[in-house]
Amino acid sequence: MADTGRPLISVHPDELKFTFELKKQSYCDLKVVNNTEHHVAFKVKTTSPKKYFVRPNSCTLQPHDACLIRVTLQAQQEYPPDMQCKDKFLLQSTIVPSNTDGKELSPDTFNKGGGRLVEECRLGVAYIFPSSPQEKSEEEAFRGSMQSFDDDASLALQRIKDERDAAVRQTQLLQKDLDMMKTQRYRRSGRGFSFMSALAVAFVGVMIGFVLAFLYSSPSAE
Repeated sequence: MADTGRPLISVHPDELKFTFELKKQSYCDLKVVNNTEHHVAFKVKTTSPKKYFVRPNSCTLQPHDACLIRVTLQAQQEYPPDMQCKDKFLLQSTIVPSNTDGKELSPDTFNKGGGRLVEECRLGVAYIFPSSPQEKSEEEAFRGSMQSFDDDASLALQRIKDERDAAVRQTQLLQKDLDMMKTQRYRRSGRGFSFMSALAVAFVGVMIGFVLAFLYSSPSAE
């Protein structure tokens, strides 16, 4: 049984687009993804089989596997009216036994009879003009300008980073000098305090000695 609410396969993109040039082939790639836990076979059909070359046009995908289909538009001899294309593609898919050979599917693999679940995915086709030389040159110029802009932005960003790093280094040096000045000032203030204390103690000692000497040298009262 298929997973509830999900198609058996997903196809990307949902429209085939070919760059149309007279007498030149063009191709479009389709990615087909198995969304289930089962082996799923698919087959590609088109309303204009002589115009397109499809490889592979059938395959069996293992659970959650994917494959790439290349659809080639054969060289055309004239432009379609108004560059409009009415061609359609149909991808049929169905669950098959795990031992199914994807390269040799039986003719009735995609028959809807007998209760077999066969899903169908329809894809449209669009032709687009190739880019003119002027458009190509404009596109290349645009890409070049964008690359130049990216380069300038990278250089500007690098300059900002270099200036930031230089500012950080300068700040670190200034902080180091400031710390050294604080240390030296602290040491000088410590030495000054000790010297003044010593002078004060010496002065007090001299004064005490002078007073004692005066007392002892004074004559005793009769």
